[in-house]
Amino acid sequence: MGSQTKKLSIAFYWHMHQPVYQLSPEGDCLMPWVRLHAVKDYLDMVMFVDKFKNLRLNINLVPVLLDALIDYGENGLHDIHSRLTVTDIDDLSDDDKEFIITNFFDANYHSMILPNDEYNRLYQKYQSYGNDDINMFSNQEYSDLMALFNLAWIDPVFKNSDKDLKKLVKKKKNYTLDDRKKIIEIQREIIRKIIPTYKKYIKEGKIEVTTSPYYHPILPILLDIKSAKKSFDSDLPENLKMEPDAKIQTQSAVNRIEEIFGVRPKGIWPSEQCISPETLNLFKELGINWTIADEGILSESVNFEFARDFRGYMEDPYHLLKTYNYDGTNIIFRDGLIPNLIGFEYFNHSPEDSANDLYDRIKTAQGKLLSSPDENHLLTIAMDGENCWENYNSDGFEFLNTLYSLIENDSTLETVLISDYVEKDTQKPLNKISSGSWVNRNFKLWIDEPLKNLAWTYLKQVRDDFSNFVKQNPLNPNIENARRELFICEGSDWFWWYGEPNDSGRDNIFDYLFREHLKNIYRYLEIEIPDYLDTPLLSAISKPSRYPKGEFTPLLDGDEDDDSWLNAGCIKIPDGPVLKENKFYDKICFGYDKDYLYLRFYINEYIEQSKIFSKQVNQMYIYMRNRDIKQSLSPIRIIQKTESILPITKEKFHNELQVSIYNGEINLVRLVKAVPNNLWTIVSSKKITAVFNKYVDVSIPFDEISVAHGDTVEFLFVNANFGVTNYLLPNEMLLTIKRV
Repeated sequence: MGSQTKKLSIAFYWHMHQPVYQLSPEGDCLMPWVRLHAVKDYLDMVMFVDKFKNLRLNINLVPVLLDALIDYGENGLHDIHSRLTVTDIDDLSDDDKEFIITNFFDANYHSMILPNDEYNRLYQKYQSYGNDDINMFSNQEYSDLMALFNLAWIDPVFKNSDKDLKKLVKKKKNYTLDDRKKIIEIQREIIRKIIPTYKKYIKEGKIEVTTSPYYHPILPILLDIKSAKKSFDSDLPENLKMEPDAKIQTQSAVNRIEEIFGVRPKGIWPSEQCISPETLNLFKELGINWTIADEGILSESVNFEFARDFRGYMEDPYHLLKTYNYDGTNIIFRDGLIPNLIGFEYFNHSPEDSANDLYDRIKTAQGKLLSSPDENHLLTIAMDGENCWENYNSDGFEFLNTLYSLIENDSTLETVLISDYVEKDTQKPLNKISSGSWVNRNFKLWIDEPLKNLAWTYLKQVRDDFSNFVKQNPLNPNIENARRELFICEGSDWFWWYGEPNDSGRDNIFDYLFREHLKNIYRYLEIEIPDYLDTPLLSAISKPSRYPKGEFTPLLDGDEDDDSWLNAGCIKIPDGPVLKENKFYDKICFGYDKDYLYLRFYINEYIEQSKIFSKQVNQMYIYMRNRDIKQSLSPIRIIQKTESILPITKEKFHNELQVSIYNGEINLVRLVKAVPNNLWTIVSSKKITAVFNKYVDVSIPFDEISVAHGDTVEFLFVNANFGVTNYLLPNEMLLTIKRV
């Protein structure tokens, strides 16, 4: 590029975070992700500074993660997975084996399972059997599966350098209990090295450590919910009254980092890069020197869109490569495209090609700075530092090694510690800061969706009870324990996984953890736990908005509502993850008289009015059983889209009724009943009525489904076009009707 090339500084900024997976400080973690990411990411990600003399890295560590690392390394903390791993095979129960089958293949297939012949053989066997046969594996295979799972999550750097680990990897099969105990102990040894290694690199000036609010809450929501919500018809509380919590969580995080590392952090990574004017004012009040946000927030704040060409190259990167100051707080803004490339695209290509592509993007941006009036320019590459690497071969080592080498060998590029760069640079003033996050420049991933809003309502009600108790009992010795539980519940992860569009594959566990931590507040304070906390939020949205008020016999014409349906029970169907047109029905009503179960399906008006309605197939299945008598029961036979299995899908039923609509009319009504050995057989029934006009009306004789007077029928709905599940209603419980 010639002698006129302006030096470009690069801030690599890796964010490390995991939420609380324990029900209580004394219990095991319900999920293993702190331990597994600790042996896969947290140590080796910073060890690159030993290999490259001039490499400088910025690492963000959330205190709740550090607390868990200390517990794993020093206090013998276990998760369910590690506890089972060190258990004698002969002591495993059937439930334990089912858990192992379901959870110990939880690894990236191409990069973590396929390269290991025995692990892959077990996986293929699991795929051929399904997950409901615990006899598919011998005791030795269960032992091998647990060993191989834990080995697969350990970074290759340690597998190549630790002699004991090398032997265990080389063994490949026939692992003993002692082997499995050794694997877990080696993992603990790796975890124990993390904090001392960080301390060493901080002292040597090779890394900078920053932090986020203690339990990773979304600060703008806690500080001012009115600025965070957008919908006028939202069912959110008017005021959360959590401003003091935001301050305490941020202040205590800074204190904890100083306590652990001996250095007070100068920067704060706000959880999910969510900022607002109130958030920056809080940072200023607490003496925070700088913070970070996404390029989209800068665009909104300066009314400048960063146009990119078809390959994603920024036409004018100048504004993004500057540091800013808003009312006393310095801000850097990250490039928004690069994290997506690293997180979702580059692992599809060779690591060398991907690293060179990113290097080329860096150089292209640098080449556009010749006309800049300034000497200093900072490209910020800031992203999650743990979750993407399992998609790469060798956990991303070749990619990062190549990238760091290219930068190290380029005299016109340098990597920097952010505080050092901010101190030497002259910040551009920002007169306005837009509120938002790294996702779509708003907070919609954590609020303003029915299920997320309900979680905030739960949290607000519990916090109000906590505050009232503290006012009346200020000297209670358990207040701080209860407050810790409250702060845990303010964390972003609960709201991220609740509702649309994210799916953890373990949403039911997150829901359980969230409600248990809310309950813990009452347990610590020794006051009565409200009944509503026993109801899973996952079912609260799709549970009946009402049950039938009593028996009635409706007019079955599929036409406009008449008084005969006023006493019906109803269940509303939430919108799909994108738009309302994703669902075929808006709601389903149900009721009964002495002889029949009645159903009415309300078709989504958008679908009905669209051109695709006449061509669209819709299949609704109603699964039913008599709760009061013993009868043959068979499992739901609808294909799942993902490996995420809701507990309710494991229930078994006596009858299945299929109602299919095609070309604007009912084209199939079929009753099926369960027979022994988990099979189904078609029933010839002419007594079931199905009518379609504006609505779909169905009547099912109780006698046809073996429900006598006084018996209770349990049922649920499964919408499954072409035999593939779209949704279950309800998704956490069965509806019930008692025949009079």
